[in-house]
Amino acid sequence: MNGIDYEAEYNNRARVPENPELMAGWARDAAAYREQNAPRRIAYGPEPRHVIDVFGGDKGEDKAPLAVFIHGGYWQALDGSWFSHMARGLNAHGIGVAIPTYDLCPQVSVADIIMQMREAMLELAKISETLVVSGHSAGGHLAACMLATDWKAYEDSLPPQLVRAAYAISGLFELEPLVATSINKALRLDAASARASSPLFWQPPSHGSLDAVVGEAESAEYHRQSKAIAEAWNEAGIATSYGSLPAANHFTAIAPLADPASAMTLRLKQLAGR
Repeated sequence: MNGIDYEAEYNNRARVPENPELMAGWARDAAAYREQNAPRRIAYGPEPRHVIDVFGGDKGEDKAPLAVFIHGGYWQALDGSWFSHMARGLNAHGIGVAIPTYDLCPQVSVADIIMQMREAMLELAKISETLVVSGHSAGGHLAACMLATDWKAYEDSLPPQLVRAAYAISGLFELEPLVATSINKALRLDAASARASSPLFWQPPSHGSLDAVVGEAESAEYHRQSKAIAEAWNEAGIATSYGSLPAANHFTAIAPLADPASAMTLRLKQLAGR
């Protein structure tokens, strides 16, 4: 496709050699946050990974807006417990944060994971009528998928704007470029399944907003993907924005979520209506 070296563009671990140290920092910070702020665990399905950790929120405020953070790992690695500290920023403002885990490829497909995250949102709808969904990397893809989902098709009693907004950090919205890369060994996508799981080619959402942000130091393809979905969905009539995070790479782009005073946290607070 277009003579671009997609392996180089999408292999983030190769692009950021210090990734093991950065990821070890995630694990340490997440464990420390869980130790100080024990989450409430909710099951959304029958399997061990079908769980959601909910951190903080205003006690006693029924159906209050809830922020969701969906983890990355190219749909084939990690789980929500690596990212517990991503709740710190919004928790400081009294906003609850739900962090779901999902099954991984190749045991399941990307399409299966999209459906699992929909089931997680349906479970969260029992405690909140308004969800603001953020996500990193593969989680950014899944956040966009949740905004573009027709929730009324699942259950007529659901509010049409169950997902009020998506905030995608270093997201992927067109999956076909991954087909010829080493990343696809676990994903097992072909051209058709890649396109079917690409929200860039779905019917755009009829409501809400999308923020698509990318680390300044990330590859040209990551910037292209976020610009492309922001432009396409804006043309369809919803509010979108594309932004670059100064000096950030793929692994440091999510750090502002842990900071109550960061522009990222304050934007999510605004989206949650606080």
